[in-house]
Amino acid sequence: MAKSQQTFNKIEKEKARAKKREEKKKKKEARKAEAKESGGQGIQFAYVDHNGNLTDTPPNPEDKIKVKAESIEIGIPKRDDSNIEEIDPIRKGKVSFYDNSKGFGFIIDTEDNEKYFCHVSGLLDEIQENDKVQFELEKGQRGMNAVRVKLI
Repeated sequence: MAKSQQTFNKIEKEKARAKKREEKKKKKEARKAEAKESGGQGIQFAYVDHNGNLTDTPPNPEDKIKVKAESIEIGIPKRDDSNIEEIDPIRKGKVSFYDNSKGFGFIIDTEDNEKYFCHVSGLLDEIQENDKVQFELEKGQRGMNAVRVKLI
């Protein structure tokens, strides 16, 4: 006699599938029975009012705001410079550290005591530690850098 071609595992998987189909069928019948009892209202709706809140009543069309497509700006809004005070681009400071062999150093601003990086490519004059200098700031990879540095 030949052995059965079905393994125990295959039989168990088939039983699990049949059980799952049966449960799904029972849930479907229960939903149908519940719909008949409640009057079969079906799916309830949710509306969004003019403020973006969810409600169960439709919004009043008079509250709707008309927007022209031309008035919509896509991108970064323009900066309003009217309330920004003018700051002097030329700053003064003192060299706190400078290494000639490596070609970089740091300058401390006299106004706000911030330390700014300074590279040899941004120098107009030769500088050393404790020199008083004037410089301009420029955005660099890791923050603000002192550029166009010259002795006072």
